[in-house]
Amino acid sequence: MTDTVAPPGITAALAQGDQGRRLRDRLVRLAEAATTPLLPADYLDLVAPLRPGTALRARVVSVEPETRDAATIVLKPGADWAGHVPGQYVRIGIDVDGVREWRAYSLTHGPRRDGRISITVKAVPDGKVSRHLVHDCAPGTLVHLEQAAGDFVLDETVARGGAAKLLFVTAGSGVTPVVGMLRNLFPVTDSGVVRPERSRDLDIVVVHVAPSAPDSIFAADLAALAEAGAIRLLARYDDEHGVLDVDHPEHGLAALVPDLAERTTYACGPSGLLDALEAHHQRAGLSLFTEQFRAGFVEAGEGGTLTFADGTTVEADGATPLLDVAEAAGVLMPSGCRMGVCFGCVLPLKEGAVRDLRNGAITTVDPISSAAGGVPIQTCISAAAGACHLDR
Repeated sequence: MTDTVAPPGITAALAQGDQGRRLRDRLVRLAEAATTPLLPADYLDLVAPLRPGTALRARVVSVEPETRDAATIVLKPGADWAGHVPGQYVRIGIDVDGVREWRAYSLTHGPRRDGRISITVKAVPDGKVSRHLVHDCAPGTLVHLEQAAGDFVLDETVARGGAAKLLFVTAGSGVTPVVGMLRNLFPVTDSGVVRPERSRDLDIVVVHVAPSAPDSIFAADLAALAEAGAIRLLARYDDEHGVLDVDHPEHGLAALVPDLAERTTYACGPSGLLDALEAHHQRAGLSLFTEQFRAGFVEAGEGGTLTFADGTTVEADGATPLLDVAEAAGVLMPSGCRMGVCFGCVLPLKEGAVRDLRNGAITTVDPISSAAGGVPIQTCISAAAGACHLDR
């Protein structure tokens, strides 16, 4: 066997590449030494927080009032935003009073040419995040962002222009994902509602329920769509028409929409309405697609019961990293640097709340985040802030 000798040109190129890597590594070490205890990326976050390859965030562009207690927040997402399908939602992480809170909100536009996204938030009584977003959030604010999720979307053939008869039933802020779908089907420009060729064969009825006309989010948008002939709007206000009884023989859904059996129904709203619709459609053998947002969050405390995916439980105090608590109990865990740098210890937090031991920030999990797989946390720098459940 003879030795293989690389041609001189290749040998020189390899040597140059090796020198380049050594120089780059040396520069990185110098930069890290100069910025210690922070990293160069920490300073980049100050000037380019939306750059590729970093944690996904978005910048608040504007806060546009919709009603006295609701507003549309327009966001510029980071470079790694993967886009969305109308009807999907996004989870937003925002720091309120030193605590990082995560909430899920429907996206209220289809894909936009300017690359921006929007959510519409209704401030609920005692709603820490919703009230902050509606009344106190200022343009320029940075929020944490997760990729869009959710399957409350139109059938692909319908979205692309197939013929269909649809019924949307919305109540309160449940109108938000439906508005995202409608805006995508019928874009709104400065000259009014546009009815593109792909939406020509759609027959859409919207039954929208709200406490009163002034409290009806997107009332003007729905009215404009109806005036343009894009939809047939049936607005039901509790103070004028009473609470909608889906099964009422004279004023129920079948009376409002006589050809109900010919339509595919999409519904979004509070649990009472959706439960009634599900029972009604099941009895009638009709198809129904629903989206529901349920309230319910864990109050952060000091320590709590730590539960793992296999059912193992262990008591954790509020000062010991979850990684250490788990390992002391004999539970195998992924790990790395143990300093919060390498992200080798990240696991989904399915339920509960944890505290970041570096800065005291609290991360809580809302029910929608839990159903979608949880919120990723670093177990090496997170301690229990109440009962919490880790997936692994």
